[in-house]
Amino acid sequence: MNHTFKTQPLYDQLVELWKEKIETELEPNAKLPSEREIASRYGVSRTTVRLAFQELEKIGYIYRRHGKGTFASDLSRNTTNLSGSYSFTEQMRETGKKPETKIFEFKVLEANKFFAKQLNVTIGESIYKLKRLRLADGQPMMLERSYLPVKPFISLTREMLEQKPLYDVIEEDFGQKIRIANEEFYASIAGAKDAELLEISEGAPVLHLVRTTYSTKNEIIEYTLSVARADQFRYKISHVRN
Repeated sequence: MNHTFKTQPLYDQLVELWKEKIETELEPNAKLPSEREIASRYGVSRTTVRLAFQELEKIGYIYRRHGKGTFASDLSRNTTNLSGSYSFTEQMRETGKKPETKIFEFKVLEANKFFAKQLNVTIGESIYKLKRLRLADGQPMMLERSYLPVKPFISLTREMLEQKPLYDVIEEDFGQKIRIANEEFYASIAGAKDAELLEISEGAPVLHLVRTTYSTKNEIIEYTLSVARADQFRYKISHVRN
């Protein structure tokens, strides 16, 4: 089938065309034609193909292997299932990526009215603030600001959090079993400071996530505000009809 580009910019149409092919036709990890072949097939310049493929790579539809070519991503492996418990570390390992966490801030604050309500503590009570950048294969993915009440985790240290994931510390070091985490998310755009840490442009699309985690005693043990790169996360939710 011959494709022509008349009403939309060539770059945009190539991106949409190959997004559809990868979603509906190509097998995961299938090798794509070369830039030269695609340029010849659609009658466009190699520069146009290169820009389109850069965008497809940015949004996670393709990946490149030096000296081997360009391949279709396995989109199902980039999907986070929000119907179960969520752990960034576990999710990245399941998708074959190496998780990494950089801690930028760990300190004790006095809870103001807002955080006192979110953590169900009294105003002025001590709470921890933990700011972390989450990476996969060295690429920034998510910026998290977590808040925890001090009382259940009185001996929590930065060193403990540098050695293993937060949820492992909560359960293994403090005996707090996680029962459920309620999470909301909404689309937004990146502010200047978050964009710099996430290595994206200011105003780029992001996902804001708000998570409240409860223990088996029905006590709130974590409240987290996250900013995730929209080009790196695909979410799915399973709805079960009773």
